[in-house]
Parts: sequence; C-alpha cells; structure tokens
Amino acid sequence: MFAVDVSAADARQFRPLDVFQLQWANNPEISPDGRSVVYERSYFDIMKDRKRSNLWIIDIASGNQRPLTSGSANDGQVAWSPDGKRLAYVSLEDGSAQIHMRWMDSGQSARITTLTEGPQGLSWSLDGKWLAYASRVPAEGKQLATMPAKPKGAEWADPVKLIDRLNYRFDGAGYIDPGYNQIFVVAADGGSPRQVTSGDYNYAENPAWARDGKSLIVSSNRRDDWEYHPFESELYRVDIDSGVFSQLTDRDGPDTHPLISPDGKQIAYLGFDDKQLGYQGNHLYLLDLSSGKSRVLTENFDFDIGNPSWDANGRGLFFSYDDKGISKIGYANASDGKTETVASDFGGTAMGRPYAGGAMSAAAGKVAYTRGTEYRAADVAVIERGGKSRVLTNLNANLLDHKDLATIEELWTASSADGRKVEGWIVKPPHFDPAKKYPLLLEIHGGPYSNYGPRFAPEIQLYAAAGYVVLYSNPRGSTSYGQEFANLIQNAYPSKDYDDLMSLTDAVIAKGYVDNKNLFVTGGSGGGVLTAWIVGHTDRFRAAVVAKPVINWSSFALTTDLSSLIHTYWFAGYPWEHADNYAQRSPITYVGNVKTPTMLINGESDYRTPISEAEQFYQALKLRKVDTAMIRIPGASHEINRRPSNMLAQVLNTLAWFERYRGKD
Repeated sequence: MFAVDVSAADARQFRPLDVFQLQWANNPEISPDGRSVVYERSYFDIMKDRKRSNLWIIDIASGNQRPLTSGSANDGQVAWSPDGKRLAYVSLEDGSAQIHMRWMDSGQSARITTLTEGPQGLSWSLDGKWLAYASRVPAEGKQLATMPAKPKGAEWADPVKLIDRLNYRFDGAGYIDPGYNQIFVVAADGGSPRQVTSGDYNYAENPAWARDGKSLIVSSNRRDDWEYHPFESELYRVDIDSGVFSQLTDRDGPDTHPLISPDGKQIAYLGFDDKQLGYQGNHLYLLDLSSGKSRVLTENFDFDIGNPSWDANGRGLFFSYDDKGISKIGYANASDGKTETVASDFGGTAMGRPYAGGAMSAAAGKVAYTRGTEYRAADVAVIERGGKSRVLTNLNANLLDHKDLATIEELWTASSADGRKVEGWIVKPPHFDPAKKYPLLLEIHGGPYSNYGPRFAPEIQLYAAAGYVVLYSNPRGSTSYGQEFANLIQNAYPSKDYDDLMSLTDAVIAKGYVDNKNLFVTGGSGGGVLTAWIVGHTDRFRAAVVAKPVINWSSFALTTDLSSLIHTYWFAGYPWEHADNYAQRSPITYVGNVKTPTMLINGESDYRTPISEAEQFYQALKLRKVDTAMIRIPGASHEINRRPSNMLAQVLNTLAWFERYRGKD
C-alpha cells in the first residue's frame, strides 16, 4: 500500500539490502601483554534475520588477523586469563549459552559448563584457577488458589500466572519468571559451578576478584524494598567459601562496576549521588581498602563516564565519555583526578541511528577500542596515551568504498526559546546540488537523555539516499553537553526542546536548498513523544511518523517497565497526585490541534512504550478524521532494529508515508 521503489536506485547508492552486508567490531579485549586483540566480528544473517558474532584475533604489531570461531552461533564475552595463555568466552554453539575455554598455544577449545541459565560478566581470579560470573537462578512461582484435579485426558486451559511484584515484565525479555541474578564460581578447567550469593536480590554481572582470590567484590541493592529504588546499589565483599558479606559503600545512589587496582589496595567504581534528577552522569570513585573511605575522582568532570579500565601501572584509569555528540576515550589520574583526552573517534556499534555506543579494554599501557566515524561502522583500533591511534581493521571497505554515501555537516544555531546554542547535523543526499530544492526530514532522537552525533547510521543513509536532506540534532535534554543542559527538561518535557527543534529546522531552511513546502518529521521513543508534540503545536510539516511514543504520561507511567522511576525522576509525584502536570506534558492533550497526516509505528511486544500508547493517538486521530495509519511490528520490542528486517520495515514505511504526501511541484 505504501511501497517505495528504492531498489531501482543507482547501484552506488546505499540501498536497503546493503544493511545485511555490513560488518562491525565490538567488545575488543586486549591481551595482558598488549600484543593481541580478540574482538567480536558482528554481522546480520540475511537468512535468519538476526545479528551474529564470531571471534577474531589480531596481532597488533603486524595487523594480521584470523578467526577463532566461525559459524552461525553467537560467540562473545571474551575474558583473557591473567597470564594470557587461555581465553574464556561464552558461546551458543550447542544451542544454549555456555562458557568455553581456548588454549592459545595449541588452539584447542572446549566447553567447560553445562548451565541451564546463561552466564554474564566472566571474571578471572588472579591465579588463573577460577572464573566468576553472574547467572539467573529461578525461584519457585507462587500460587494463590489450588485448582481441582482435571479428569484424565481433559484439555484445560494453561494454568494462570500469579503476578505480585512491582517489576513483572521487561522490554526485550517479556514477562519475567520468578528468579534472581546470583554470583557463581567455576574452576577454569571445568566442573560444577558453585553459587556464592543467595537471597531475594539481584547482583550485577561484573564481579571483581580480590587479589588474594578468597573473596569477590560485587554490586547489589540488598534493601528489602529494592524494587522501589531502581538506581540504588552498594559494593559488598563476599567471602568465596563462607558466603559472608561485608558492606563497603553506603550512600544514596548507585555504586557499580568495581575494578581492583593492580596493587590490590583500591577499588575503582562508577556511581553518583542520587538527587532524583532525570539525568545524572556517572563519576569515577576510588575506595581505599585499608581505611574504607571513598573519594570521587572526577568531581569536576561534567560528562557521563563509562567503560572504566585501570592502566597497567595503577596510576590512573581509562574511560569513555560523550562530548557534544562526539564519543571519546579519556584518562583520569588516580592521585589528583586530572583528566585528559586520549582519543576522539570512539564508538561505531549503534547499528541503526547515530547514537553513541562502543567498547574498549586496556592492558600493557595500550587501549583497544571500537573506532567509528561518520562513514564507517566500528573497526578495531589501538592507542597509547599521547600517541596516535592505529586502525587494525577495515571491515566495510569492500562495500562502502563503492557507495556514494550522504555527507554530514555540523550545524549550530540559537534557540528561539532563550538564545541558547543547540547543535545538529545536516545530512545531504549523494550528488547533492545546492541549486536544487530538497525535501527536509527532521529525525529526532529518543531517550530523551541520550545523544546523536556524526556517526555512521544506516537508517539515516537510507533516508538521504531516497532524496531527503536529513536534519538530526541534540535539543536540550540531550546528554554530552553537561548535567545542566540535560536537566533543562526536568519536569518540563516536552517544552522548550520543541523550540530548539524548530530553530534548527529554520536554520537549515535558511541555507536555501530546502523546499519549505516539503517538510517531514519523525522520531522514535522520546523522539516519538516530540514528533507527536510537534504535530499538536504546528502544521508546518507535510506529514509525520510517530514511532514507539509516549502519548499519555499517566497511562505510560502505569504500564511501562520503568514504572518504578517515572514518578520519582521524571515527574514530581504519582499521576493521580499531579494529574494536571501529566496532562500538560502529554501529546494526547493537544490531539485536537493536529492537522498533519500522522502515521504510528510500534512493536507489538514493546514493554518500554507499550503499543497502547500509539493506539490512543491513532484512535483519536481517526475519530477526528485526520489522515492516519498504524504499523504494528509483530514480535518487536522497543528495540525495533534488533532484527534488521524490522529496521528496514520502519525506514521504508516511513518513506512511503512521506512520499504519499510529498508535493511533486
């Protein structure tokens, strides 16, 4: 019904099926001696419509690489043994996630576990004898009533499921069976795993071994009402043999990702003091084990920190962060917290729209990381402090070197709301001619606490290949511009972020190559909220596509899988206590103003922004006889592009809706 003939485009353009030809690197793990990198080489399986990953190893000195695994089973979660002689990883080779071991001298490998639940966060003991990991332990489901015995051979309905927890379903996982994430240890030579932690609590998937190998440092929220405090967690030391706990941190806020220093005297970790703001960036902390005192290392660093890793000499830590839409690698001195930038081309793993995303590891004074650019998905690179990066792979050269890609240009403009500068990027179609007039597609990111940047994005390239100038941006509320900028939308979303988007749109139109009678707008999740808000506040856009939105904040707050944080961090209280404020910020309140033809897109298994949100807007528009349609994607969660065909379905149906209303003059 809404077909767009993109297949007839010039062969040098980026076309939908090219998505299945892309490859990208992820999770590079550098060996302890700094000579090799093992990484996940990812791709889309066109026959099974799934992401796959195999393991490859690169010799850093020569750049030579070869596969360690192959086939259609996903392999990942690489962890080098402390002496670099073995490689632990998780593989689905036999149909379930199991820990495998590879001996690097002989190339032999073996499965060392027979687990019923997948392992996460492999961690070696210093002596190389043990692995720790996290895994879910099922709990016995409760029953409220006892059913009578059914007659032999009778075909009764499936048993009812009793739900009595606050968090009973999660996007991408569905309805959650009873159970908790616990910490296990298993011998590196294989054998029976042993559960170290217990209780009705969840433990984070990154346990850290103490230097003596007798205890683990773990992160957990062990409060009785832990479900009601989604960001809360503390660090604990748990004795391997006895299971006895000792608490190491105590504050309001998360304490996560523990890392033992090379000398064993300190624990680095991530967290923040919880002030119940919509956006709160992680800082680096150091806990002195002798005194038990913690100090914040990056107090004056106004960016969210991720992927921490100790330098081999213990004098500082490497980490990743986003700065004005650019993903970078930084370094913090462990004594005074002074920071420096190590690399400014980190990322490249967000395969869809131009979001941040990347992975890194450090050893022997080197950092191996995923390198992404405007025109390339992630490759593997290595760098040392003060040096230049070496790119070790070029996974998409044979594809993208033969494509005429859209070009990306930075844009800054003053917002009409308050004169504040806001940033965006203009994507120009291949063979762009400034003398011509192009339709403009405003594409809005989700979150809202996230950021776009000059990053390779298949979806954006497909929009541009269809002849659109694409504008994407970071309005107020976006991350990577500091905490103050992100929290400008605290209890005020949507609001002046709308003005930011309109000012950026005007700035592109002012350049003279946009047909201002052919403006289109789309966005997903938080971008879907803003798209629905836009059509309720202006009719300047010829058509709109609202993807996986929030339409009614009151219904969303009580149906999303994030219900435990919405009333605390995004609003001043519960929807029944602040009904006016919830309504004021809900796009449904302004649906009576909508004149723009508006299509809705949602995954049918989306539990983040349930499809009932899109259905409300669709039904309201239908009742008002506004042109509308709804695309329901069977089986899709909030992460629609988890399956590449669904990514293409969203892009192509969006283009088809726009083409239906695009002026041909």
